[in-house]
Amino acid sequence: MPTAAVNGIQVSYADSGGDGPAVVLSHGYLMDASMFDAQVAALGPAYRVITWDQRGHGGTRAPGPFGYWDSARDVLALLDHLDIGQAVLGGMSQGGFLSLRAAMLAPQRVRGLVLIDSQAGTEEEASRPGYEQLHQAWLDHGPGAVQEIVAAIILGPGQWDDWYAKWAAQGEPDDVSQLTWAFRCLMDRDDITGRLGEVTCPALIIHGSEDAAIRPARAGQMRDGLAGPTTFTLIDGAPHAANVTHPDAVNTEIVNFLDGLDG
Repeated sequence: MPTAAVNGIQVSYADSGGDGPAVVLSHGYLMDASMFDAQVAALGPAYRVITWDQRGHGGTRAPGPFGYWDSARDVLALLDHLDIGQAVLGGMSQGGFLSLRAAMLAPQRVRGLVLIDSQAGTEEEASRPGYEQLHQAWLDHGPGAVQEIVAAIILGPGQWDDWYAKWAAQGEPDDVSQLTWAFRCLMDRDDITGRLGEVTCPALIIHGSEDAAIRPARAGQMRDGLAGPTTFTLIDGAPHAANVTHPDAVNTEIVNFLDGLDG
């Protein structure tokens, strides 16, 4: 993947190079740009699809602690680097967190939002202790000690060897700070629910009915707060990373949404 010097960091990204309208897809926590391979394949013929690794993930290193407002500025700076004036911003989980913030920072740059298994609030209090324990176990014993639990939360039942291998690489000593900064960004994020009325662009909300990380009701609260025309679709049986496990259903919804924007 090429890199771009933006917002004081080197961002690793991929650009399909298509001639159609731009769509930028931002991944979830502990994932990377490859989680959108099925979406790139589905959208590539008609759209210019950009995927990227956020700070502390994949090929993009964080220089220090950061928050999702920093990540929002990163994606806007990536648009500048690629000479893209306006794009649809799509994101899964934390990718949605930063996409919402980008729409608040620069509404004129965002044609629409695709929010997959995401929300606008903070982490639920009941979930915090368990996540803190998982993070500490990862630091103390390596990702292998918790990978099946983590995968079950994000991807649902199954054997996820490709992601286990990626997480093993993140367990190297030089990457411990990257993991911790990304984790603290996730856990310590601010609540932007009260600002959702600032977002007036069209939005598509896609949520797995079996999402164990973000309850569908939280996505419903986000839908109710957004000021623009919003469509909410529940993917039956899908976990947190619905676009990975149920790509056909998710791709159909995204294509319909994007085609509606073009019409």
